[in-house]
Amino acid sequence: MQFPKKLQQKILQRVAQYSLRELGEENSLVDFSSNDYLGFAKSDVIFNNTQQLLVDNNIKVNGATGSRLLSGNHKLYTTVEKQIAKVHHAETALIFNSGYDANIGFFASIPQRGDVILYDELIHASIRDGIQLSNAKSFKFQHNNIKDLEEKILRFVEFDSSEVYVVTEAVFSMDGDSPDLVEMTKVIKKYANVHFIVDEAHALGVFNYGLIQELQLEEAVFARIITFGKALGCHGAAVLGSKQLQQYLINFSRSFIYTTGLPPHAIATIKSAYDELAISNSKKQLRQNIQHFIAESNRLQLNFIKSTSAIHCCIISGNEHVKNMALQLQQRGFDVKPILSPTIPKGEERLRFCLHTYNSKKEITHVLENLATFVQKI
Repeated sequence: MQFPKKLQQKILQRVAQYSLRELGEENSLVDFSSNDYLGFAKSDVIFNNTQQLLVDNNIKVNGATGSRLLSGNHKLYTTVEKQIAKVHHAETALIFNSGYDANIGFFASIPQRGDVILYDELIHASIRDGIQLSNAKSFKFQHNNIKDLEEKILRFVEFDSSEVYVVTEAVFSMDGDSPDLVEMTKVIKKYANVHFIVDEAHALGVFNYGLIQELQLEEAVFARIITFGKALGCHGAAVLGSKQLQQYLINFSRSFIYTTGLPPHAIATIKSAYDELAISNSKKQLRQNIQHFIAESNRLQLNFIKSTSAIHCCIISGNEHVKNMALQLQQRGFDVKPILSPTIPKGEERLRFCLHTYNSKKEITHVLENLATFVQKI
């Protein structure tokens, strides 16, 4: 059967732009690319505790058997959602199958026709896709620019029938930076019918239970989206908010309603990861590695986007250039990935370094010294 010409042309265009995506294979390189910031994905403790939890509860099934509204709402869901809500100082937590599902389900169902969504221009693709499925109008504001956000809020608050939803990320996945959440909440609280939503995917575990909680802003936020596939090293996501919000999502969020639930093993792993997060020293070790990375990149005068998170990006313009730079680092034994356009705007291609508890200070210094050598040659 002949492959459609239009689709083949799009693939060839990616090849010409050095931006064709391909699936990689597991390797033994020093990990500077995964989201396993705390090493929980490889934790024997979490693995064994999960198994024991299933044994103790006599759970011997492989799947959820159906959606949560049918047969899939097994007892671990209730236990873990209560635990998550308590830990995060939230009224409720509602587990979704992934961060993508949570963002799609939230933004496609919560903002209504006549409402307005204001989103940071660098917001994650999953939020953009959810916004596209919404009946609300949407407008972007300049990245982390609170003045520009307030100017746009003022354009819409005069309409009493409109709700305004402002969405940002606690840590941006492609830059590793964070907005001034304190000032942002001050602006939003000045206006009625303006609701704040924060995606904490890359903040949970790196900044304890997330930046909103670190800054004690829980009461100022309409909803938080947290995901478990990054620092917690497992799978799934949750929306934190009020009981009314939970009730609404259960009734109207299509990515929640029309999908098979997560199996008991996945929910048990989330519980074990939260139990470990409460007592682990990993967060302290990660902070030390982040501080060492920043100090070394400054010493070597490397041009990184300012970040205090586990994500650090060095701009290397051009897909071909940044792919070659990543390949050179990989040949030296470091798993560093290039981020290419069109994932990010053309000219802003970059090397993305993800830091972990298990990266040694020697490895961090070594990879940055290699990078500095390669940059000097360009």
